[in-house]
Amino acid sequence: MVSIWSSKLLVLVSAVCLLGISSGYTPVDDYFMDCGSSRNNSVGNRVFVADRFYSNVLLTPQDVIVNTTGLNSVSSLYNSVLSKTARVFTGISHYTFPIKKSGRHLIRLHLFPFDYGNYNLSTAKFSVSAQNFTLFKDHEFNVGSGVREYSVNVTSDRLVLSFIPSDNSFAFVNALEVFALPDGLIPGRYGSIWKQALETVHRVNMGNQTVYPQNDTLWRLWVSDYAYLKHNNLGRSVSNVGAVNVRKGSTAEDIAPSIVYGTATTLNSAFDPLTNANVTWLFDVDPGFDYLVRFHFCDILIDQQTRFLFNVYLGTSFVYQNLDLQNVTGASGAPYHMDVISKVNDGPKLTVSVGPSAIDNSNPNAILNGLEIMKISNSKDSLEGLDSVFSSKSSKIKVILAASLAVGLLLVILFTLVSYVLCRRQRTQGKLGLFPISNENAFLSTSEFGYRFPFVIIQDATDNFSERLVLGAGGFGKVYKGVLKDGTTVAVKRGSSHSQGFTEFRTEIEMLSQFRHRHLVSLIGYCDERDEMIIIYEYMEKGTLKEHLYGSNRPTLSWIQRLEICIGAAKGLHYLHTGSGSIHRDVKSANILLDENLQAKVADFGISKTGPEIDQTHVSTAVKGSFGYLDPEYLIRQQLTEKSDVYSFGVVMFEVLCGRPVIDPSLPEEKVNLVEWVRKCQREKIVDPMLQCQVNLESLNKFIEIAWKCLAEHGIDRPSMGDVLRNLEYALQLQGNEQRPSLRNLSIAQTSRANSFQSIVSTGMLSTESMHDLAGVSMSKVFAQMVREEMR
Repeated sequence: MVSIWSSKLLVLVSAVCLLGISSGYTPVDDYFMDCGSSRNNSVGNRVFVADRFYSNVLLTPQDVIVNTTGLNSVSSLYNSVLSKTARVFTGISHYTFPIKKSGRHLIRLHLFPFDYGNYNLSTAKFSVSAQNFTLFKDHEFNVGSGVREYSVNVTSDRLVLSFIPSDNSFAFVNALEVFALPDGLIPGRYGSIWKQALETVHRVNMGNQTVYPQNDTLWRLWVSDYAYLKHNNLGRSVSNVGAVNVRKGSTAEDIAPSIVYGTATTLNSAFDPLTNANVTWLFDVDPGFDYLVRFHFCDILIDQQTRFLFNVYLGTSFVYQNLDLQNVTGASGAPYHMDVISKVNDGPKLTVSVGPSAIDNSNPNAILNGLEIMKISNSKDSLEGLDSVFSSKSSKIKVILAASLAVGLLLVILFTLVSYVLCRRQRTQGKLGLFPISNENAFLSTSEFGYRFPFVIIQDATDNFSERLVLGAGGFGKVYKGVLKDGTTVAVKRGSSHSQGFTEFRTEIEMLSQFRHRHLVSLIGYCDERDEMIIIYEYMEKGTLKEHLYGSNRPTLSWIQRLEICIGAAKGLHYLHTGSGSIHRDVKSANILLDENLQAKVADFGISKTGPEIDQTHVSTAVKGSFGYLDPEYLIRQQLTEKSDVYSFGVVMFEVLCGRPVIDPSLPEEKVNLVEWVRKCQREKIVDPMLQCQVNLESLNKFIEIAWKCLAEHGIDRPSMGDVLRNLEYALQLQGNEQRPSLRNLSIAQTSRANSFQSIVSTGMLSTESMHDLAGVSMSKVFAQMVREEMR
């Protein structure tokens, strides 16, 4: 099973527009060694220095060098010059490389065995470590083993590479490459990936073309994808390097060379013009590891008459749905890359696919230009797998078979028990989990997520975060109105240095990545460059519910509009509780947004939590939320439940009814707290004067009844959000068939809000004696497909 591990998103996606062709990368630290050679050798634009000239770098108990004049089996992909000599290690040996600049460094081991006297290199068995990481352990090398590539983060002034022969054996190496990588090439500023070692398992150029090291600024080999295609007839090779839209002066060529972006494998529409099939590649991997999977995209199909949407998959799970390359990059032929972390739980295969979107059937197509798969070191700081792709496996297989026979019965019993426990869970962990590689935590996601925006694009959209474009501010930071280059208006929430920081940023992307509902906000994108924490939403023209109730010049809402907004928000929360099993934890009028038609969308999921499992009653967690809306039971016991959201929503309902703040220090002491004031005050004194002559009294009674139930002292006595929703829909029905004001053309005077609340109904009007039975009230309609919306 493959688990794309966006919690354990950040959807994570890393969209990077290439801004130009690099003149070549010059690393601060660079060591290119021809091991065992008596002289230096040139390979392309590099000189591999004989390691005998690095006597101060190498520490070995015995100086053994070997060479061959024969034709050892070296793939045409590699330079044979470096395979003619080797250094042999009969005991533990170390290369200690002085490091000028800390950061991630790349290590390439050239391992081409040949036979020399008493040393048949193909029988060598040894381990290699770098810093504290095990790169591989007790490997036996077959003929034509090749080049192994790793990268580690170096935090000291030296990098130690150790060769450790196994018992009664020896180690060897033909050539070494050690050099500093460009900053930002491997993301992960917040820990996790940055601290771990990586092994490049596969680096593939789509379009059935191999890209050799001399054509790459980091001297990488990109092999042709042809051998990995599952069905060759479904893929079509395309080459159009001239269509790659890059600008001068950029170092983005270090991500991937233009020739990679200028070649691609696309869906072969000639095979079946109406095909819905996917183009699929199969890759060998070691199960039990996390993998950093980097997708490279560039729309080079200039003959395409219209844009096309397509889906990207790992296994059977979505990585990205309905990807529009031109919309993502903002320009035709502009490349970008997307990073995802995938956990391979079982099976030695990782499947990657692209296929046409179900939304746009008029022009079915899909494209992939390049792919990199990097294994991430495990909790033991090891990259050693159960089955190495370049070891002699016969002895391992015998051991594995023997062990399997010995513990087979135990595994069956354990499997049965685990299956039983998993089946009891109400919610199973999804196969798709996206998370930003810059984060220690993962995201659980089963739907489309937003993409990463370059910081410069957001700066441009917000006029460099102009104060005149500020829509609002909260604990996380400010929200700005922005306009993208294509004219799309967006809302941009930018985290401040004083905010709670990355945890909320991660949680919000995680939550927004998995939701699909018209009454919950959806994610457009995010940015984490330069330690920024920016989330981008579609602009909501009518602002927040709070702004329409008090404290602004926004038009006042009618009773019907207030009911419909409450129903919309209740639908969103009901889906949140039942559809995704999550608890919002910060329900308030400022977090209910309104679009141009006053349709409500619940927003701000920065402190949301996954709800309890089926065999649990609550989630124990520190108290977070907004003062005045907090569930008192949660506040005292620190036990969070879905009923905590219900309490907060009850406060919002009275906020809607009364048209005043939840906490208003400017009022007399007995009126400061809305809930306490409502409990003590006569009902006829709490209704917003702006609702005079609008309200059907039966509708008002039903509204107040369910609001009171939401505020019950104990969560067990409160209704579910589903019950709240049905009651609100019933209150709307009780409002009768009056002519509803137009949502667009309603003309209401911009009346200043008064702090006094005059009596507009009598006690008899609010009698609860004639409350209607809920029996027969229909469930709410099936939730519609989510439309995109923004934060504020």
